Amino acid sequence: MVKYSILLPTYNERDNLPLVVWLIHKYLHAEGFEFAAGDLDVSFEILIIDDGSPDGTLEVAKELQKLYGKERIVLLPREKKLGLGTAYIHGLKHAKGNYVIIMDADLSHHPKFIMEFIEKQKEQDYDIVTGSRYIERGGVYGWDLRRKVVSRGANFLAQLLLRPGASDLTGSFRLYKKEVLEQLVQSCISKGYVFQMEMLVRANRAGMRVAEVPITFVDRLYGQSKLGGTEIVSYAKGLLQLFCTT
Repeated sequence: MVKYSILLPTYNERDNLPLVVWLIHKYLHAEGFEFAAGDLDVSFEILIIDDGSPDGTLEVAKELQKLYGKERIVLLPREKKLGLGTAYIHGLKHAKGNYVIIMDADLSHHPKFIMEFIEKQKEQDYDIVTGSRYIERGGVYGWDLRRKVVSRGANFLAQLLLRPGASDLTGSFRLYKKEVLEQLVQSCISKGYVFQMEMLVRANRAGMRVAEVPITFVDRLYGQSKLGGTEIVSYAKGLLQLFCTT
């Protein structure tokens, strides 16, 4: 049985995808996740959910699947860009693991932290383990002052209005029990970046057990950030909606 399903939503990540997949293998294999050749009962799988990337990301993903095998690399392409929240829902339908890890494919989330998530979850059987940039030993690298201020401001406002019980509400590097994630996605109504925020808010309201692991967030090496004015406006609207409905 596959124990951990790693969801990688992608859009124009052809340069980053091979490296992030290699790093996942490197760090999980180093911690005893090796499996025998031809054994279908692997310990983890990587689900790549590509939203019709025009840069050839899907073609790269197909080559990775040939290299690592269909049991390890699962391709779940969609015809167009439909949003981050729906990408996770799509991936969850096909995930075989008892636990689901969500992370970005642009190398801003380093796979070396995955084992820390797994170890933290095992400590007290937490429902969710989330990475935080804002606790001791966490941080952000590669951002200019403007983006740091925007991120801190957005997180502060969310903390003030929603009191979610976690220090980094806008982060998207997490480990969930599969049944917990299924329950949350059924109750969430947000799309895009707000989806991540709503997940933790609803988890807190439902009394789910959440733990945090410090992570260092590094700005993408290749490609352009997908965070722009439209996403900021969407975030503000979503925050107000959550304040009024949760």
